[in-house]
Amino acid sequence: METEKKVAVIGLGNIGKAIAQDLTNNNHQVIVASRNKEESDLFAEQSGGLAESMNISQAIETAEIIIPAIWFGAFKDFFNEHGNTLKDKIIVDVSNPITPDGNGGFKKIIGEKESAGELNKVILPKGAKLVKAFGTLGAGSLAGASNKSPEKAVLFYASDDSSINNDIENVINNAGFDPLRIGGIDQSIRIEVFGDLHEFGALGKTVSLSEAKSKL
Repeated sequence: METEKKVAVIGLGNIGKAIAQDLTNNNHQVIVASRNKEESDLFAEQSGGLAESMNISQAIETAEIIIPAIWFGAFKDFFNEHGNTLKDKIIVDVSNPITPDGNGGFKKIIGEKESAGELNKVILPKGAKLVKAFGTLGAGSLAGASNKSPEKAVLFYASDDSSINNDIENVINNAGFDPLRIGGIDQSIRIEVFGDLHEFGALGKTVSLSEAKSKL
């Protein structure tokens, strides 16, 4: 049986913390890293031994699945800084290309028909593999809908490389959700904010696996 791959969550903002907390709540080991080392140290201390705090470079080197919980505009610098270490890693893109619109809502900062997943794929470090996942729900639902009963909530994902699907589905399961692949990275716009499969798009809520399959 294949050994479970190590997961590192880079960044402990609302999304990163929710993902890391979901994993540790389900007894899944996780590496956490933040520009503020005290923040990741504190998270690890409170995890009951399920989270290990490292600096960002060490976390990327140690883990096989990297979840950069960073804003969309930071990916280019992240890839440039850590490109050599990210070779052969699975990178989970949780980003949404949005910014506050000044009226209490959000607006896209890229073209209407462009997606963060496709744009990040273009600048992906050589040898790395990209998955679009976890950004399909807001931080509140990532934290609150994990292990939903009687039916789990779905987390959609998009990937081009079928060889990594089992790995990402394992992480999604370990976070307390049912995974559902929607297609390749060219479909990632559907699971980004305003997309038809996003909580803050046409979907409008968390859905069960049976509900989700009816939307595809």
